Amino acid sequence: MSPEADGLPELPAPPRPSLLHTLRMISSGGGGRADMLTPLQRLHAQYGPVVMNKVGAFNMVNVFGPDGNRTVLLDQDRIFSAKLPWTAIMGRIFPNGLLLRDGDDHKHHRKIMHTAFTRPAIRDYAERMTPMIEAGLAHWPEAGGEMLAFRAYKRLTLDIAAAIFVGVQLGPGTSQMNQAFENMVAASMSRIRLRIPGLEFYKGLTGREWLVSFFTDLLPKRRASDGADMLARLCRAETEEGHRLGDSEIVDHMNFLMMAAHDTTTSALSSMTYELAKHPEWQERVREESRAFGDVPLRLEDLDRLESLGMVFKETLRRYPPLPVMPRVATEAFEIAGFRVPAKSMVVVAPIHTHHMEEWWPDPYRFDPERFRGERAELEGHTHRWIPFGGGPHHCIGLRFAEAQVKLVMHQIVRRYRFSVPADYRMPVQQAPISKPIDGLPVRLERI
Repeated sequence: MSPEADGLPELPAPPRPSLLHTLRMISSGGGGRADMLTPLQRLHAQYGPVVMNKVGAFNMVNVFGPDGNRTVLLDQDRIFSAKLPWTAIMGRIFPNGLLLRDGDDHKHHRKIMHTAFTRPAIRDYAERMTPMIEAGLAHWPEAGGEMLAFRAYKRLTLDIAAAIFVGVQLGPGTSQMNQAFENMVAASMSRIRLRIPGLEFYKGLTGREWLVSFFTDLLPKRRASDGADMLARLCRAETEEGHRLGDSEIVDHMNFLMMAAHDTTTSALSSMTYELAKHPEWQERVREESRAFGDVPLRLEDLDRLESLGMVFKETLRRYPPLPVMPRVATEAFEIAGFRVPAKSMVVVAPIHTHHMEEWWPDPYRFDPERFRGERAELEGHTHRWIPFGGGPHHCIGLRFAEAQVKLVMHQIVRRYRFSVPADYRMPVQQAPISKPIDGLPVRLERI
């Protein structure tokens, strides 16, 4: 049905861009990898809450603001496919991950995987993480000094993910697995998707093949074990109807989970470290709360008592959502903000844009964790104004694990170190595909 047929106006649209520009918009959500926010803000300022970019028969629709987020992410009519866009973006690198499934298939796999993310499971993971974090921090500069925080976090979170998810100690293998995941994530953004040695996409494919072999070799022992790691849990998990995952399904889920878990927590920890270094008064608040616990290992229940750290965590994810855009494909035409969007349009929700809208977040570029204090309740203004973990059917299944891991790591760090950056330093951020500091985030450590 045309917009005129149901009385709805034409979608606002900028002049038709070139095909190359459109391909870049698809791969990076509306801008370059380094800065996605600025072009999204320009589109919103000029065209309003919904805007279409069109080349030939292809439609890409940017939806802005909490109302649009709610429509697309909640997907009450079940018309927005996550599988279609994410398969186009990363299907050859991370096939069949939970994000690349829709409908009953997604529901079925999510139900099986939920057994690895129950509160008792996360409580167990949290207890096991503390000694791993302490062991990892033992390799940090004992007397202080300069360090690239992003690289240090990447190694630490990957070691934790391997132990918690897979039940193995990587040791020297950390570097090889780390490189494989980095190559795979970079390949998901590649514009030249050919298996030609030396190209970014080729490196991603070979990284995937190495990881598939790595996980496949572990399956026989994990199926026969009663281990508490996530791989063993997935091998044993089954629905009430007795359905279990096959080998290839488990391997695909582990590839995606390992990437999502350690890359997103590395992103959050790096951004949090930068903001706490720039705002030493908040660093001291967080430190005082953590030191009040003494040397007793934290339980999962204790993390909620770290009020300042919790507010810092939320404000950091507001300013630097690890996943800045979330694409869907509309399988049917739909109405939004008074416009009709055609079927088969790619619809893009942008957490990074919503999180910086002045009408929802006063002074949005200011780091202000107090926004999330109960009495201010800025978060209560709309259910979909803060969406670092998405929403609806594809709401991140591992969000509680990620939050626990970030808090446990930062709790240990602030008790050992003060950290700082030069007064004139501004962290250069690559916002896509996952937010990270381009320069590795050099910080100065001072042992307490």
